[in-house]
Amino acid sequence: MREPFVLGGEVIAAGSRRTVDLPVSVLSDHTPVTLSAHVVHGRKAGPVMFVSAAVHGDEVIGVEIVRRLLRAAPVNRLAGTLIAVPIVNSFGFLNQSRYLPDRRDLNRVFPGHGAGSLAARLADLFMTEIVRRCDVGIDLHSAAVGRDNFPQIRLTPGSKRLRALGDAFGAPVTLISKVRDGSLRMEAGAAGVDVLLYEAGEGLRFDEFAARAGVAGILRVMEKLEMVAGRGVPRARGLSVFCERSSWSRAPSGGLLRTLKASGEYVEKGAVLGVISDPFGEREIEVLAEGPGIVIGRTNLPVVNEGDALFHIAEPALKKHAEAAAEEGFEGHLEAPPLYDEDEII
Repeated sequence: MREPFVLGGEVIAAGSRRTVDLPVSVLSDHTPVTLSAHVVHGRKAGPVMFVSAAVHGDEVIGVEIVRRLLRAAPVNRLAGTLIAVPIVNSFGFLNQSRYLPDRRDLNRVFPGHGAGSLAARLADLFMTEIVRRCDVGIDLHSAAVGRDNFPQIRLTPGSKRLRALGDAFGAPVTLISKVRDGSLRMEAGAAGVDVLLYEAGEGLRFDEFAARAGVAGILRVMEKLEMVAGRGVPRARGLSVFCERSSWSRAPSGGLLRTLKASGEYVEKGAVLGVISDPFGEREIEVLAEGPGIVIGRTNLPVVNEGDALFHIAEPALKKHAEAAAEEGFEGHLEAPPLYDEDEII
């Protein structure tokens, strides 16, 4: 029998599971705030993996993915240990906000500090109690409110292990993405913990395709790590397209946007992505693709200003794979420049 797993003073015996509340802070009205983690401690030895969501409080799709993951049958026969944290930033989650009460972005203050700001203390707690105790992690994100991301895995450049795990995840798109200063992915990597970043859906919205792709991908990674057996793990359908770089097509003028291309579509350079018109319909300007690739993100808002980022297009390493995957509908290694969050590139 394995040794028990101890978290926050709670002892989780091998072959059992439990939700543990880690104290974070007390609100101004004396309401306590905790970081809640669900630990599944398998009977057999194996890796320790964390799955986290809502580092940005409005990214609720990740919360739903974690909920479904914990109910998945293969997790009941786990080897190793799974630490699932569905809501890291509970402050933002309760307020339907991306940020903490002090307007800090939690994903820019890692590794944090136990005597620092509220954001720094939460980051330090998460790193100390969760991340540094793991071998690997999967961090779940979505686009900002009013924007949509096509399901994609983002990988740190130059890591063969992460590339193998990304291939196992089998998201429709896999994209090389430099780590950002102060991000969870950067600091986890510095601590020797490989982290896959899953991007899908829109802030404050559920997306069934994004949720199913996320749960299935996590289970396939766990199978790759031999944490779960193959029974009950969904097989990947269709091609996963590996992309080396990406770019944004911006609004050439302000006005009302009519989008002509959906997320997941393959487009050629110069393709018309949408049309911007003034409220009277007297003037119309086309939004053109600056290069070939797959639309992996786009705005959902019709009112745009000149310079707004409208369509995010990822360039595939092999064009023929992208075209074939696009025809299937996605259902079935160069270091790129930093990928900014949607609220940063607007």
